[in-house]
Amino acid sequence: MWLEYMARHWWLLTVRGVLAVIFGVLAILWPGITLLVLAIMFGVFALADGISAIVAAFGAPAGGRSLLIFEGAVGIIVGLIALFWPRATALAIVLLVAIWAIVTGISEIVTALQMRKEIHGEWMYVLFGVLSVVFGLIVLLSPVSGIFAVAWLIGFSAIGFGLATIAASFRLRKLRGGRPGIAPGGAMPAHP
Repeated sequence: MWLEYMARHWWLLTVRGVLAVIFGVLAILWPGITLLVLAIMFGVFALADGISAIVAAFGAPAGGRSLLIFEGAVGIIVGLIALFWPRATALAIVLLVAIWAIVTGISEIVTALQMRKEIHGEWMYVLFGVLSVVFGLIVLLSPVSGIFAVAWLIGFSAIGFGLATIAASFRLRKLRGGRPGIAPGGAMPAHP
């Protein structure tokens, strides 16, 4: 039932993906933008993503409706916070990315050391872990100087998410025409 709903409304995923790609490209093209503008761009993206999730919830099967409503409400709230308090939001984004990079780096180093007898090339995991920790510390100690890296990280992540979402939407569109129970054009067959 959920798959049938998503296949009928594949275009909503496309819209979400396109918004993510646009946001990502803007973040990469203008890495020197101020923290304020980055926070506002994030706020607009989160707000639009939240609204599209709420729209997708209408008519969704009961099992997925509450999750989409929750996701949409969180997106709208976060988007509004970012738009009303962009300076605090920008600093929070930078600090969260720094903390995430440090935690991820430490985790990669520990995992590589624990698995060094079972995997080859563990030094690459250690290297990536060390680079991640160094990046996180630089950004944490000097958030303003780390804005370029943070903007690029956010931009590439948003583009990756957007492209994956668009690809998923087109797979759902194809599924709509060839799956039993999903008639072409999205019409549901009548159940006896």
